[in-house]
Amino acid sequence: MSFIHPTAIVAHGATIGTGVRIGPWCQVGADVVIEDGAHLISQVVVEGRTRLGAGVVLFPFCTVGMAPQDLKYKGEPTGCEIGPRTQVREHVTIHRGTPNGVGVTRVGADCMLMATAHVAHDCQLGNNVIVANNAVMGGHVVIGDGAIIGGASAIHQFVRVGRGAMIGGMAGAAGDVIPFGSVMGQRKGGLAGINIIGLRRRGFDRAAIHRIRAAVRGIFLGEGVFADRLAETRALYGDDPIVAEILQFIDHAGPRGLIRAVLSAQDDDDD
Repeated sequence: MSFIHPTAIVAHGATIGTGVRIGPWCQVGADVVIEDGAHLISQVVVEGRTRLGAGVVLFPFCTVGMAPQDLKYKGEPTGCEIGPRTQVREHVTIHRGTPNGVGVTRVGADCMLMATAHVAHDCQLGNNVIVANNAVMGGHVVIGDGAIIGGASAIHQFVRVGRGAMIGGMAGAAGDVIPFGSVMGQRKGGLAGINIIGLRRRGFDRAAIHRIRAAVRGIFLGEGVFADRLAETRALYGDDPIVAEILQFIDHAGPRGLIRAVLSAQDDDDD
C-alpha cells in the first residue's frame, strides 16, 4: 500500500508505485511516474514527464521536473529521470530537458544532491555522484559515475566531468575535466592533479596511482606540442585502463575544450 497525505495534491494520471509515501503539501503532476518505495517527505513539487526511481527520497522544498530556465523553451513535452535510491535534499532544483538538447535531464542511481544544488536542463549525471551544497551547473553538463562536486562550485554549460573526478569547493569549471582529475581554485578552477582519494576508495594501489599521475603529468606538463604528448603517453601508459579512459575522454573533445591545468612538477609528490 502507498500513503498519500490528505493535504498532498496528486493529479489524475500520475502513476504511483507500491509503498510510495507522499507527505504533506506535496504536489505531483499528471505525467509523473513514481516507482516503488519512493518517499516525498513534504512540500515537494514534481512536474512534467518525470520518473522517480525506486527508493528515491525527495526532501522538503525541492522541485523536480519543472520547466527549464531557457527562454527558447515553449512548453514542449520534455522529461526528467531520477535513478533508484538517489537522495535529493532541501531546496534542490532539477529542471526537465529541452527540445534543443537531449530532451531529458537525468540523475543516476545512488546519488546525493545536497541542499540548494541546481541541476539545469539536459544535464546527465551518472551513478554515485555527490553534489555538495550550493553547487550549480549550467545546461547540458555531463558528469561521470562517482564524481564529487564540491560546495558552492559552478560548472559551465556543456562541460564534461569525467568518472571519479572531483571539483573542489568554490571552484569554477569552464572546461572538460578528465576522469579522476581534481580541479581546485576559486572562480576559475584549473586541473590541480588527480583525485587520489577517489582512486584509493576504488581500490587502486600505490603503483597504479603513480602510473596515472605520471601519465597526467606527461599530458599536461611534458615538452612538445599537445598531440605529441598524447601519443607519447599512449605509447608509455596506454595499457593502463584508467589512462586509456583519460585518453579516450580527451580524444572525444567536447565543445568547451579541456580545463586548463595548473599542475607543477612538485604537485602531489606523496600519496
